[in-house]
Amino acid sequence: MKNYESSALRNVAVVGHGDVGKTSLVAAFLYNTGMINRLGRVDDGTAATDFNEDEVERQISINAAAAYCEHADHKINILDAPGYANFIHEAKAALRVVDGALIGVCGVAGVEVITERVFRYCREFELPRAFWINKLDRDNSSFERVIEAINEAFDRRAVAVQLPIGVEKDFCGVVDLIGMRAFVYKGDGSPEFSEEEIPADLRDKAQEAHTVLVEMIAENDEELMERYFEAGELSAEEMTSGLRAAVLRRELFPVYCCSATHNIGATQIVGGILRFMPSPLELGEVKGSDPESGEQRAIAASPEASFSAYVFKTVIDPFAGRISMFRIYSGRLKSDSTVQNATRGASERIGNLLVLQGREHEQVRELAAGDIGAVAKLRGTHTGDTLCSPSEKIVFEPVTFPEPVIAYALEPKSRGDEEKVSGALAKLQEEDLMLRSERDPQTKELLVRGTGQLHIEVVVERLENKFGCEVILHQPKVPYRETVTANSDVRARHKKQSGGRGQFAECAIKLEPLGRGEGYEFVDKIFGGSIPQQYRPAVDKGIQEASAKGVLAGYPVVDFKVVLYDGKDHPVDSSEMAFKIAGSLAFKEAARGAGPALLEPIMDVEITVPDENTGDVMGDLNGRRGRVQGMNPGAGGTVVRAQVPMAEMLTYSPDLTSMTGGRGSYTMGFSRYEIVPAHLAGKIIEQVKQDREEEKK
Repeated sequence: MKNYESSALRNVAVVGHGDVGKTSLVAAFLYNTGMINRLGRVDDGTAATDFNEDEVERQISINAAAAYCEHADHKINILDAPGYANFIHEAKAALRVVDGALIGVCGVAGVEVITERVFRYCREFELPRAFWINKLDRDNSSFERVIEAINEAFDRRAVAVQLPIGVEKDFCGVVDLIGMRAFVYKGDGSPEFSEEEIPADLRDKAQEAHTVLVEMIAENDEELMERYFEAGELSAEEMTSGLRAAVLRRELFPVYCCSATHNIGATQIVGGILRFMPSPLELGEVKGSDPESGEQRAIAASPEASFSAYVFKTVIDPFAGRISMFRIYSGRLKSDSTVQNATRGASERIGNLLVLQGREHEQVRELAAGDIGAVAKLRGTHTGDTLCSPSEKIVFEPVTFPEPVIAYALEPKSRGDEEKVSGALAKLQEEDLMLRSERDPQTKELLVRGTGQLHIEVVVERLENKFGCEVILHQPKVPYRETVTANSDVRARHKKQSGGRGQFAECAIKLEPLGRGEGYEFVDKIFGGSIPQQYRPAVDKGIQEASAKGVLAGYPVVDFKVVLYDGKDHPVDSSEMAFKIAGSLAFKEAARGAGPALLEPIMDVEITVPDENTGDVMGDLNGRRGRVQGMNPGAGGTVVRAQVPMAEMLTYSPDLTSMTGGRGSYTMGFSRYEIVPAHLAGKIIEQVKQDREEEKK
């Protein structure tokens, strides 16, 4: 592949709701520009950017995949991003490193939840964007209805640059509203089309749409507005330049029409990318910070500036090892060079530079500012890191993601595989920024956290397929705590005589409850030396060890204060161990008399639901002992804020999907601990006892 200068590059992400046809459109781009020799299809597992086993099997995109096509002496870098809620973080990471977005909308379903979410990401990254309405060959599809829905959802800046020729199964081509020509396809999946006059039955409609487009372009440019008033029309060249300027200012969003699986309209969208999407040079400069001082700085988005790049994705390849995918923001990068990882303060040796075409890759000698590439086997570089010239360091801000909302306990099928599973999870976490794994210090379970049930299922499949680790999933145990609700005053003695030196220790303590979240406090109020100074820390240690296993169900006791105020020792038989045991006995007796109570974790939950499902979700939250804190309108519907016990949220993901038809989403984070209602606490304690009896058998 030849080297491309920055001015000849375009970087776009293809995003949208799941099953809108993103991967099929990318396949059409590659086929029509001669990058592949057949039109890949998702249904038969031949799509270039869905190549992992789990993607082929499920027929959905799980990872953002890179591809490129060469057309009219330009190179278009394409990131095909997933559209399902469990993997939408991949789309956000992809949008972070491109210069424009193609947002897919289904011609039947219209604007959906993920459509709105990726639009918000585009707005966050200030990206020029265009819409493409797909599946116009399907029954009940409507170009006009969907454009109206787009404008209703995202304000009235989306403007048609094409009209479809034919309706539903008769869809066979597009009318270009700038050049006022028709492009008619054979409909057999081939890229061939004929350029024709606009069909007679569409001429009036096309002229009306052309006038709307001219007026929208003129409204955003005073000079063009004057010309339009003078001549009553704009030339094709004036429309193209005016629309391009408006797209780059994010004032207008062109709308295209297509059928990706039948390869109708894809070639015109490629032409639109070259005409209306910016080159990397048009970024002007890229903002970052100095890694040492933290002060803000910027670097010119030019191949002549010093080198800088952002690593946006890591892939663990069974043969090539770790592959780091990056976007170059300035300067040039050559094979066999040394760069600085400014995020981690270490140097990295660049081996062979790669450009990715789905699963395949090709080696290149050099990449210029604006290009997207990859390199294998970097030692310490991870997703979100900045690579730069050692002489002029800069750090780019990484993408921020919400915390995972669902957790499962993971158990290896073979007891000796614990280390193998932990190592495999560590590698998967390098690839997937929304995957977390940790050992719960209280329950001792290995917890795997992700965005939803589907996400965790994919992780389990990859553990088995890529690393040979077979595991079993369980619902995680709720990390309950215990506390005390009243004061208690006890005196405990530990005395043991077994021949020779015995054991003796006595301590008197007062146990008091503390406020929620205040933890543990130990106060030494002994006067006169009733317990020698060297033994008092042992009493504290005994209390802490005993409190790790409470008196109700064996959960840690929290939020209490112990005052040690009296005791006795023996000049021969007393020891640290004796006083540690006495402290433990005193705490257990005091806790039983201090109104012990079970605590449960309460979660802050924020749920985005379609307006029509708000009532169902509210009723369901009430049934989960949730307390609604408020409701606000959001881009994806209504945002419901509530506080709900964790125990009631363990199975929430599939239930929310069922209630909202997959359109609902939620985030969840820990808030605080609260006392479990008495009638539920009894059931929980009884269940814990039964489980322990079962474990003994």
